[in-house]
Amino acid sequence: MSEKIKLYDATKCTGCRGCQLACKQWNQLPAKQTENRGTYQNPPDLQPNTWLLMRFQEISDGNGGVKWLFRKDACMHCTDAACVKVCPSGALHHTQYGTVGLDKSKCIGCKECIYACPFDVPRYDPATDKIAKCDMCFSRVDNALDPACVKACPTGALQFGDKESMMKLVAARVKELDGKATVYGDKFVGGTHMVYILPEKASIYDALPEKPRVPLSVIAWKDWLKPFSLLATGGVIAGAFLHYLIHGPKDTSDKQAGEGGGE
Repeated sequence: MSEKIKLYDATKCTGCRGCQLACKQWNQLPAKQTENRGTYQNPPDLQPNTWLLMRFQEISDGNGGVKWLFRKDACMHCTDAACVKVCPSGALHHTQYGTVGLDKSKCIGCKECIYACPFDVPRYDPATDKIAKCDMCFSRVDNALDPACVKACPTGALQFGDKESMMKLVAARVKELDGKATVYGDKFVGGTHMVYILPEKASIYDALPEKPRVPLSVIAWKDWLKPFSLLATGGVIAGAFLHYLIHGPKDTSDKQAGEGGGE
């Protein structure tokens, strides 16, 4: 199977939230009543029942006015995924499409992925004691269908396809914009399977890390310390088994009798 990429072109986005609604509908995620906070941002953040969020941000247009910045926020589906590295149960894993899948039946609610994710994406649901996030509509993709959000987008801001063809599309679009765009996602954490075309630098966007990376603590544990700890554990087990073969089972009857002799 070829790797897949979802492209979000913010220069074509109108902030209609059609993708946000489609995600809710397809994944049968319940709506939650919110409050008017004096902004278009609704809900205020990702939640266990909101896996895709349209973020609204106002910035100066340089002429005394303001302009909108829109951004689709959801799992970035990293190739070098910190969440996959730290997940002890295998609930988080890479699929054959390069995306990061979630098997909730294996999730133990340890929250390690939440602490590790450089994009602050996974959300913990206390009602189920499990985490939740976008799975790139795996059941749809596995049946040759586009993700629900892509299907719902009315302007073509969201597109989906094979990695090679999508990156060619990215290059062509940036050329179309005379280079006045930022491509985000293809150069870090091994490359993400959610790629942005942004009209501004990444540093201007709220809640978007300029240079995301796998935390050093995660690298140290997964790539350096964990293999040695497993080796050490294996050595202890092997040593115990060898001792059993040579000396037989340990007889503790005399020791137990001695300990109980004063009673």
